[in-house]
Amino acid sequence: MKVLIVDDEEMIRGVLKEYVEFEGNEAYEAADGMEAVKMCRDTDFDVILMDVMMPRLDGFSAVKEIKKSKDVPVIMLSARGEEYDKLFGFEIGVDDYVTKPFSPKEVMARINVVTKRKQQKDETGDKVTFEGLTVDMAGRNVFVDGEKIDLTPKEYDILFYFIKNKGIALTREKLLYDVWGFDFYGDDRTVDTHIKMLRANLKQYRKFIVTLRGVGYKFEV
Repeated sequence: MKVLIVDDEEMIRGVLKEYVEFEGNEAYEAADGMEAVKMCRDTDFDVILMDVMMPRLDGFSAVKEIKKSKDVPVIMLSARGEEYDKLFGFEIGVDDYVTKPFSPKEVMARINVVTKRKQQKDETGDKVTFEGLTVDMAGRNVFVDGEKIDLTPKEYDILFYFIKNKGIALTREKLLYDVWGFDFYGDDRTVDTHIKMLRANLKQYRKFIVTLRGVGYKFEV
């Protein structure tokens, strides 16, 4: 999970970065809203921790700019706890609000909540995300780290079938029957060939397609 920490106080960024990385995530830092907006243009983050009061561009303005092009969960960090600030934040698309001083453990718990909520929302809309792999099943689009990749029609079918049967061991025979159809003339080497090409296109996220020796395959996250 990629977490962008935006705060003009270096000490706060350092503490949050330590906790984010301790839980096995990638932490990125920005010292103000302007820098955060620029970083979001180049990188797809899973969640943003955004301070409110910052030089050059405040947190609220930065969130409004980022939300124009990126659907990313945002947790606001602020020394101010006024109800108006919270309501305004929620109106512009902020997912949660933490008042300083805060517990880093609490912030991590809130990160887990908003990212899980985002994944559930995506799944409901036929759009799923596994780390940097995003699959829009309704639009038949696949993105690897934000970059759209082109798959053959059969590779799309295989990937979508894997996702719908996530965590289930699938034999080559079952894949042939359900993806190619009962009237397909060929053998299970066809499955292996197509999955080899699909894995190549998925790059580092090929790891989600696990080979089960003597059985077949499983999509495992």
